[in-house]
Amino acid sequence: MKRILLTVMVIVAGLSAIAPDVYAQTSGRNARAATRQEKMDEWHKEMAEFRARSAQDRHLQSLVDSVASVQARAALQNQDFVLEADNVTFRNGATVFVNSNTNFISVKGNRAVVQISPSNMASGPNGVGGVTVDGTISGQQIKQGKNGQITFTMNVMGIGINAQVEIYMFPGSNEASATVYPNFNSNTVWLSGKIVPYENSDVFEGMSL
Repeated sequence: MKRILLTVMVIVAGLSAIAPDVYAQTSGRNARAATRQEKMDEWHKEMAEFRARSAQDRHLQSLVDSVASVQARAALQNQDFVLEADNVTFRNGATVFVNSNTNFISVKGNRAVVQISPSNMASGPNGVGGVTVDGTISGQQIKQGKNGQITFTMNVMGIGINAQVEIYMFPGSNEASATVYPNFNSNTVWLSGKIVPYENSDVFEGMSL
């Protein structure tokens, strides 16, 4: 009997010693779980705020693009615009990212200027790293496709240029691309950028041929 009683006392003592550790472990797990939940709640809150800001930014950008598109469309129709290019692709497939201030196609009334200046180092014939040619436009047409794309075509004739130019403006923005087909050689050039009203452009025109 004494042996049984002693065994029970040992077990009780052992349980008494283990109980604080179990409580401490349980409390620790609860604290860590609470911390993780707080972090998750904070993350969800930040994501909700980010999505709200993103939606506002997208709405604002949509409005800006719509205004720019309307202005560009009017500029094309009035033959009073500049396509400021940020990249130029040559016939061999090489694409060069360029300065939009010195790479452009401009139309003012019946005068057009095509300037390609891919180099920021060499002065080039125009003094700004490339070539500048200007001429008189004729045969200009503007069409709108079913998808809203605007196509503006013209012939440019002058001392330094004799080419057909096609400009495509994408719907909902003033982003555009252009193809220049020289009539005297096969050195076709493609430009991509944005169309802005002539008076809003800050391009720098070099010396023409």
